[in-house]
Amino acid sequence: MIKQLAGQTAIYGISSIVARLLNYLLTPYLTRIMSPDQYGVITDMYALMPFALTILTLGLETGYFRFAGQAADEAGRRRIFASTWGAVILFAIVFVGAVFVFLRPLSEVMNYADHPSYVWTVALIIALDAITAVPFARLRQQNRAMTFVALRVASVVINLILCVFLISVLPHLAKGGGALWEAIYVPDFTVGYVLVANLAASAIALLLLLPLMGRAWPRIDRKVLRPVLVYSMPLLVSGIAGTANGYIDRQMIKYLSPGAIAMSWLGIYGAVTKIAVVMVLFTQMYRFAAEPFFLSGMKDADFRHANSRAMTFYIIVSLLIFLGITLFVKMFALIVGADFREGMFILPVVLLTNIFIGTTFNLSFWYKQSGQTRYAIWVTGTGLAVIIVMSIILVPRFGYAGAAVASLLCALTTTVQSYHLCQKYAPIPYDLRAIGFYFALGGVIYAAGFATALLPALAMYVANLLLLGLFAMIVVRREKIDVKGLAGSMLRRMRRA
Repeated sequence: MIKQLAGQTAIYGISSIVARLLNYLLTPYLTRIMSPDQYGVITDMYALMPFALTILTLGLETGYFRFAGQAADEAGRRRIFASTWGAVILFAIVFVGAVFVFLRPLSEVMNYADHPSYVWTVALIIALDAITAVPFARLRQQNRAMTFVALRVASVVINLILCVFLISVLPHLAKGGGALWEAIYVPDFTVGYVLVANLAASAIALLLLLPLMGRAWPRIDRKVLRPVLVYSMPLLVSGIAGTANGYIDRQMIKYLSPGAIAMSWLGIYGAVTKIAVVMVLFTQMYRFAAEPFFLSGMKDADFRHANSRAMTFYIIVSLLIFLGITLFVKMFALIVGADFREGMFILPVVLLTNIFIGTTFNLSFWYKQSGQTRYAIWVTGTGLAVIIVMSIILVPRFGYAGAAVASLLCALTTTVQSYHLCQKYAPIPYDLRAIGFYFALGGVIYAAGFATALLPALAMYVANLLLLGLFAMIVVRREKIDVKGLAGSMLRRMRRA
């Protein structure tokens, strides 16, 4: 079963890696043409998107996986999809309407009174992404991984091309005297063009998805939708708190830092967190593969064994990524512009936070699989309280470093509480001895990296590569991993997909 999960993770991993790496090409590009203040606006807007998207999708992605996995036939799965999709579309339309009605006061509250177009453009992006969320979930549930990959990558490529065109190419075309380009071009609209490119990419993704849905058009069937909503509502509440846990640090920097420097600090913080791209990629691709895998209705004993083993290997890979980035941090710093590199010292904290976020996600499957989703509210609610309190204490004093520490404490709290609830209500035999060993080994190798930093550059990189290889070798020997067999399994699944 772990090989099956690894194969699915590899498939979604390729899509995530390709899509995210293409998308992250915008980071070195934008941080070299924008000031920290301007990039702070981008960071702020993109921190608001996941929060609003969580509300609009109503937790129905996970609900769809659960009930589609239990449906007797394809007709039943189609009815569940049509109703969940219809509900999300309805909420997205209401959301956009509300934003346009209250645009002026909303823009003032968000400190964008001079740029209300930012607000309504982001609202349209959120609505389109919400509408495509359930169709993308249907592709995952149907194991149409390569279609999922192709659409995700296409959307990102379109976004990247349009962004570069609007910011760097369009001004030259407008100066050349073309009437069309002059009419389109708006001077000093760099931030706006980033959002317009995203909006166009989201709209095209929806158009590409529609023909793939077959006869499953949106239609709200109350009888079908009611149990899915009952299951999903606790996930919605916990999802709101959980998303806030992951992104409220940006808002804390914006509103708790001194006004003159707040957006600059936010821009630096946002750029540094982008460097954790590999960790975020792994957590995302694991989520894409693990949700349909663990919520497919497998037997309880199989679920417990698979979840336990998956946790160990999730920790191993996460620590390998942590070491790969921190041991070569000077190379990763080149991703962002020179004006943003002063914040690189918080990167290890950001990476640890992402490890614990993924660990909490893996710990959440016991209540998702058993239907006891109310416990998600306790976990995420506690984490939200921790990050708010710690941010109020730390951010005014330590700036974005305080926000990074507050996020780490939040993630650590949710992990500990999730583990406690899991062991109390649905004990899973996680291998704590192995997990503790790998954390200790990672800590020793990380500390050794401080010693190798005293060496000349080439010698330092060679030494750090050997340290990374040592960690991997110990893992392979201790876990008795058949590397060739695992790689072959992944390749076979990728070919079938």
